[in-house]
Parts: sequence; C-alpha cells; structure tokens
Amino acid sequence: MHLFKEQAARDLSSAIAQVPIIDLGPYLRDETGALDALAAEIRTACERVGFFYITNHGVPESLIESTFAQSKRFHGLPLDVKQGLTLDQNNIGYMPMNTSMQAHSTVHEATTPNQNESFFVTHDRGADHPDVVKGTALRGRNQWPDDLPGFRDGVMDYFKTLNTLGQHLVRPFAVALGMAADYLDQDFSDENNATLRMLHYPPTKVEGNDFGTAPHTDNSFMTILARMDVAGLAIRLPSGEWLPPPLIPGTFLVNIGNMIRRMSNDRFLSTPHGVIVDGAADRYSLAYFHSPNPYRMIRVAPSCTDENDPPKYEPRLYADLMHEFYAANYFHQKDHGTIEMKNRYDQ
Repeated sequence: MHLFKEQAARDLSSAIAQVPIIDLGPYLRDETGALDALAAEIRTACERVGFFYITNHGVPESLIESTFAQSKRFHGLPLDVKQGLTLDQNNIGYMPMNTSMQAHSTVHEATTPNQNESFFVTHDRGADHPDVVKGTALRGRNQWPDDLPGFRDGVMDYFKTLNTLGQHLVRPFAVALGMAADYLDQDFSDENNATLRMLHYPPTKVEGNDFGTAPHTDNSFMTILARMDVAGLAIRLPSGEWLPPPLIPGTFLVNIGNMIRRMSNDRFLSTPHGVIVDGAADRYSLAYFHSPNPYRMIRVAPSCTDENDPPKYEPRLYADLMHEFYAANYFHQKDHGTIEMKNRYDQ
C-alpha cells in the first residue's frame, strides 16, 4: 500500500483540527472590522497549513450541484466527441486520461501519468475580444461541445460566480500579506487569470507509483475546490503526515498556491496534496484556480522581507511561470518554448 494511502486513512477528526473553517459572512456583509479579522484568520491558516474551509461564501448549493451534473454530462460523452475539444496551447479544452504528469512537482517524483480526465474553461471570450484578435498567449477562447443544451450557460454561471468570489478574497489576502488592502488590485485587473477544471477520476489502479493526481502544489494564487462525497484527496501537513480533509456541507475547501507563497517570501505554505480514489465509485471535483492577470509581475511583498530575510525570488512575469508549469506537466506543451515578447501586453 502507498504510504500516502496508509497515512490518509487515519483519523478524520485530526484533519478537522488542522484545517480551520473560516466564516466569510461578516466580510461579505461589509461589517466594520471584518476585513482585518478575516485577513488575520487567512494569515494564520496560510502560515500553519496552507488549506482552509470557507463557509457563508454566498454560492448557492443548487448552483454547485447543477455544475456537478453538467460535469457528469460532459464526461459521459463519447471519447471521440471529447477529443474533438482537445486541450490547446492556452490550456483550454479537454485533457484525456493519462496525458498529464506532475513533473513540475518538487514534493514527489512522478513516474506515471495521472489517472484523471479534465475539461478546462476560462473567461468566455468572443472572436472579437482584443486578446483573441491579437493572438495573445494564455488569453484564448473556450471550446464547447455541440448538442449539449444548457452546458455552456450552466458552466459559465458557475465560473463567473466563483470568479466574483475569488475577486472578493483578493483584498483580505493583501492584508494577510501585511500590505494595504488595494495592494493586489492591479494584479487582478483586466480579466485576471482564472480556470475552472472539471475533473473526473475513475477508481485508481494502484500499481507502485500510480495516482489519480500525484502529490503536487498548485501553481495558482489560490484554489477553490468543490467535491462530491467520494473520497480521494489527501493533503500533506507540515508534520509530514497525509490527512484527508473531510467533506463539510456548505463549505468550499481553499488552498493557496505557489504564486502567493512566492509573494510571501515562503512565509505562506503552498501545501502538497494528491488524489487516490479507492473503492468502486468514480470521483468528480470542481477545481477553480484564481490568479493574477498573466501579464503582471509576481514580486515578493515588501512587508515579507527585512534585512535578515531578503527576497528569495526575483520578479517574474506570471505568464512565464505559467508556461514553465504547463510545459513540465502537460504532454501537449512539452515542445513549446517560453512566451514570445510579441505576444505580451505592453506594460
């Protein structure tokens, strides 16, 4: 048995004790002092574990349930139909089973592809969108299946709702970093980078180093995850133990990614996590990734450095960091170099 599976099978109550539940209600109601209070809770969670639940987030349960239904509709399509929407160079579209591997991971040496299939969507740009007209890298168009009535509208309703929620959380994160509330506003302006990944995991065929998704850290700023009641996810706590965060009704599970860890000069934890689906049931999840505009520089926040703790990272264009991640993890991206300057925004 995997060490991952052995440790993830331990007492669920210890996972609840490690992963805090944060109430967004007072902040979303704009109550006095709520921004600072929320930022303090986020800071503590980011420094201690890198994961937390959010409750009273304002997303209707009916919308979450209907989006899972849409995901099942899509993944139930014939393979040849889904392959007609194959993942493009902007990482939008359908990714078949066994076509990704966590080679970019620094927490696990992946030797086998991930056993999941995924459908990726982003902002629903039209053909006349300025970035589409210019062919700007990482600013492409969604791909949609034919003859699946209501799918596009249903999925985009969820995407837009999660994007709004993510934008609401940017200011508390800025304060959690020790900066002014508007410190990150420009980074997330002009269509922030956002991706909804609709995942389908069959039961994992575990032979040696196999995973539904191998242990990794996310390359995003933050991830907002919705899950159904089939277990599989486990996170690696700072102690080194793998524990499964239990499903808590009415909550999303949030984790921070490599971009905010970078901004915090490693004060915040981008926590490793992975998936093995044990048993006979298929697993579905909705992973929404919320990040800055690709054409913004990712810099260490001044509040996170001092004479004894200088910046560990040079400023980098987020688009380049994204491309390095894609090229390492997705088979269709292997042969493509860094993004050319002609495809960048003029800043």
